Amino acid sequence: MLTGRGAAGGGYSLEREIERLKRPDGRALLPWVLMAFAPAADILHQRATPPVVAGAGLAVHVALYVATALSAFRPGTKEGPLPRRLLAALAVVTYALAIAFGHNFDMLFILLSLACGALLRGLRFGQVMMALGASAGLVAALRGADTWDAVSTGYSTMLSGLVTAAILTLHDAVSQLRATRQELARTAVSQERLRFSRDLHDLLGHTMSVVVVKAEAVRRLAPRDLDAALAQAADIESVGRQALTEIREAVSGYRECSLATELDRARSALDASGITPRVRESGPPVPPQTEALLGWVVREGVTNVVRHSGAGSCVITVDTGGDRARLEITDDGDGSGAGGGSGTGLTGLTERLAMAGGSLRAGPDARRGFRLVAELPVEEPAVAVDPG
Repeated sequence: MLTGRGAAGGGYSLEREIERLKRPDGRALLPWVLMAFAPAADILHQRATPPVVAGAGLAVHVALYVATALSAFRPGTKEGPLPRRLLAALAVVTYALAIAFGHNFDMLFILLSLACGALLRGLRFGQVMMALGASAGLVAALRGADTWDAVSTGYSTMLSGLVTAAILTLHDAVSQLRATRQELARTAVSQERLRFSRDLHDLLGHTMSVVVVKAEAVRRLAPRDLDAALAQAADIESVGRQALTEIREAVSGYRECSLATELDRARSALDASGITPRVRESGPPVPPQTEALLGWVVREGVTNVVRHSGAGSCVITVDTGGDRARLEITDDGDGSGAGGGSGTGLTGLTERLAMAGGSLRAGPDARRGFRLVAELPVEEPAVAVDPG
């Protein structure tokens, strides 16, 4: 951002100055109507005859200019045909007065050019400005102006419209940039809320499921095996501490899942639930982003198995060979491994994997139980450097 002296103390800021500027409206063009005093002087000094006709024509020209300038900015009319009809009428009156009376009536071309700059844009505007400037110079030359005055009239006419259009275009661009920046800020806030809600769902859903399962194990084991019950209680404490750490990391936005850690937790959670876990891994290591996404899939999939499946065994297969990593979780339960498929966890996972170029499929297995399959593209891993 460009700032001048005193910026550190809240001084001049070009960006703030631009943002404070309001887009000019039709009233900004009204002071230019004072240019009509030049042809009015011709009428008063009898250089435009008959004076009554010249005065009436000048009055009509001024009225059309004011009406065109105001309608070009008024929200209810600027997109309709009225401003362009007024501009066409203004052009006719301008050429008629300049051709009929000459002298200072050539100044009316500048007012016409200002109105064109306020109303027209694009390729058509450039063509109109070139034609208007050339014709204004030609009319001035035909009415007896010398070469320099004719060229000056044409140049001033064309430049007036171009400057007006440039100023309005600049203000429009600033307004669009400001609106875009505000929209990007709203989008960033929305995405951050979505990220946090997903992370919180995945964290608390999995953690609370493990805590509930292990608490049930403590209740079952306490009457007959106190040591085993105490071991499960210690696991509850460990899971709770780890959950607190992960929640803090989720709030700060730096948390990533580890596939190996999630597989270990999956074994522990399944064992505590009375579900026999089987984990099969093959293939080389995958990039951190891919590993983190696969870790999320393991966490959500195993949580659903523990909560909903009623299974006796669960198989987790990880294959990272080839150009796509594949993770599959199957159980031998009643086919409701995702709680009927209505939860938000799998929906969030599907969106995450889709953004990374992957896919997620989940549903009852054709044989028995529930099946979840995730696939992700695998980038070329970086070459490891031996620190020794």
